[in-house]
Amino acid sequence: MRLRIGALRSHGPAGGATGYCHCRRCQRRTGAAASAQARVPPGSFIVTAGLELIREWAPEREFAKSFCSRCGAQLFSHHPTDAAIMSVRLGAFDEDPGVRPSYRQRVESAAAWEPLWDDGLTRYEGPSPGVAER
Repeated sequence: MRLRIGALRSHGPAGGATGYCHCRRCQRRTGAAASAQARVPPGSFIVTAGLELIREWAPEREFAKSFCSRCGAQLFSHHPTDAAIMSVRLGAFDEDPGVRPSYRQRVESAAAWEPLWDDGLTRYEGPSPGVAER
């Protein structure tokens, strides 16, 4: 898999739970109504080049957000106490990551300015079951 910015390379599959998060934090971080992301199996995602370009913002007791210091691209996030639990932003891939969102979580926070349309995806008021908080 190749991340969007040419200086970063990674190895590992996108997979696992894939969906949209509509929480306020994701709206602010992305500047959009939701964040599309895929959970990756623990230990399967390794940055093989460009590690020095990655910066991180780690809010207290919440998933740390990693981004490229060169272009600002949002790359992935990881659990605050277990970095093996992580999600990769679908927009960070150069090519089709091979997965499609299957749910929308935190729809109670959906942006008023972009109504949710009936796309057939499962909806959750809070976090998706089986997915660690944020």
